Amino acid sequence: MIPPSAWVRCFTAVIIILFFSSAAAAQKKKKNPPLETSPMPAMPMPVPDLIDNNIGEMLGAFQAGNIEAMHKYYSDAAVFVRSTYEPPVVGWQNYAALTQQQRAAFQGGISVIRKNTSIYSRGDVAWASYQFQFDSTYAGKPYTARGQTTLVFTKEGDNWLIVHNHTSLVFDPSMCGDQTQTQQAPQTPPAPAKP
Repeated sequence: MIPPSAWVRCFTAVIIILFFSSAAAAQKKKKNPPLETSPMPAMPMPVPDLIDNNIGEMLGAFQAGNIEAMHKYYSDAAVFVRSTYEPPVVGWQNYAALTQQQRAAFQGGISVIRKNTSIYSRGDVAWASYQFQFDSTYAGKPYTARGQTTLVFTKEGDNWLIVHNHTSLVFDPSMCGDQTQTQQAPQTPPAPAKP
């Protein structure tokens, strides 16, 4: 026969086991509340990396023909020096109108490949230079132009805006016809011009 004190201890042990196992089961059912996480502040991007990214986005908008998306990267008072012997275009609105007019002459898509980008900054001023290749179709024929661009930026608030865009086309001698003929120098010097 089991003494009554043994029954009491056994009964108490069962109660304690049931109590702790039900508490553990309740904790498993209860979801852990989500940790309150606030987004980590973004690490500031170095100025050259930020400007490089902006140039890429600006050129992407140019290729897509999205003039308004390009405006995000330009000052309203930006100056545009073209590779033609014409006065600079002053102001974003004048440039946007000219760009839309010129884009109409090109059929199909426009591709701009950028390479050899160099970026420098000093305080609130930065400048970037890069080489480019422009490909499209003009008058039904493939059209390619190569050149160089220099952009000058100023920091306005948190944004770096282009205030000066100087684009130059590189002369391609292969576009000037047959270069195999050479001119022979005269054997005697020409007579000086008469006054």
